[in-house]
Amino acid sequence: MGIALILLFLLIALGLPIAAVLGWLAVLLDWLLTPFPLQRAFGEIAWSHSIEFTLIAIPMFIMMGEILLRSGIADRMYAGVSAWLGWLPGGLMHANIGASALFAATSGSSVATAATIGTTAMPQVDRHGYSERLFLGSLAAGGTLGILIPPSINMIIYGFLTDTSVPRLFMAGLVPGIVLAAIFSMTILVLCILRPSLDGDRRPPTARALLHSLSDLAPPIGLFGLVIGSIYAGWATPTEAASVGVVAALGLTALYRRLSWPMMVEVFLGTVRTSSMMILITLLAFLLNFVIGATGMAGTVNDLVRALNWSPLATMLVILSVYLVLGMFMDTLAMIVLTIPIVTPIVVGLGYDPIWFGVMMVLIAETSVLTPPIGMLCYVVHGVRGRGELTDVFIGVTPFILALMAMIALMLATPQLALWLPNLLF
Repeated sequence: MGIALILLFLLIALGLPIAAVLGWLAVLLDWLLTPFPLQRAFGEIAWSHSIEFTLIAIPMFIMMGEILLRSGIADRMYAGVSAWLGWLPGGLMHANIGASALFAATSGSSVATAATIGTTAMPQVDRHGYSERLFLGSLAAGGTLGILIPPSINMIIYGFLTDTSVPRLFMAGLVPGIVLAAIFSMTILVLCILRPSLDGDRRPPTARALLHSLSDLAPPIGLFGLVIGSIYAGWATPTEAASVGVVAALGLTALYRRLSWPMMVEVFLGTVRTSSMMILITLLAFLLNFVIGATGMAGTVNDLVRALNWSPLATMLVILSVYLVLGMFMDTLAMIVLTIPIVTPIVVGLGYDPIWFGVMMVLIAETSVLTPPIGMLCYVVHGVRGRGELTDVFIGVTPFILALMAMIALMLATPQLALWLPNLLF
């Protein structure tokens, strides 16, 4: 274990892409620690996992989000949410959270959610006089909903790595996702009531504006209902539902007269770029997990945890604390694929439900993408902003990190928050 950890941090310190880190770590551990040439099985392992039907859902959901982004449907959706939430204390910052939740329900990606809503919302900061730091924080926090509210690409990968039902994971993330969006919105509300200088201009909505906004909100809500409803009704697997979602998104784009060959080229390029990276990381993680299993590391960790003889809650708190620290320095996807095959058997052995732990892992991942110094969504939002200091975003996300901690505590205290809906539906 010591050799593996030293090699891992050394490869990360060299600045290699995370996929290269996983691949080289598997090769080096094979050379150093195993008497058999495990590399001869790498090709077969990579091939057998690359043809898994579940993995096809990843590029399909990414493409659906790309279509909504390039077609302008996301911009219309933001305007619709603003009409309904812009009158609250905090104004359009609530729209940032609401629009992110809606876009998350069709894209499955945090980066896509933060970049899309951020591009649409940033011009409103100066126009309406909001506190720029809190506004930036709300955009980054809203982006985290992309990996919790179904369909979630991270949940697909978790289910793939642990052989857990992806439809159950999707349903388990829905209620916590809505609750977390409400907690984010409540955070903005309380801060703007306590410090009115953080707020901006607000206009009470008119009945005409609310009615008009329904035409902007109906397409993404209908698309979400189609994708998730088909899974829940048993009409389609997640992969088939993702494909149906892509076709429906193309239909909406054609209806708005935005479908064109240049737009589709951008959609294809964005889809290939993102999905290739994610699937490559996932396949190389399988090679590494194969080597780790062959060296007996997983069993060593399990024996160590049992020898501590701690209570399940104490052990879980330690595991979550380690993940929070790891998330400050490691890419979220890499953290999941590296650790889940080792940690999940420990958690299940403690008596916790793997579906519940999948939601907890996503919440930890959400916290990681906001936490400096690696907080990926902070960099995404700062890039969309195009000016100022990165520290403004780090300061702006602080209250939302505290809100995420409160959500994690709530999930620990009430596991049924995640388990109630999948148990009801399945």
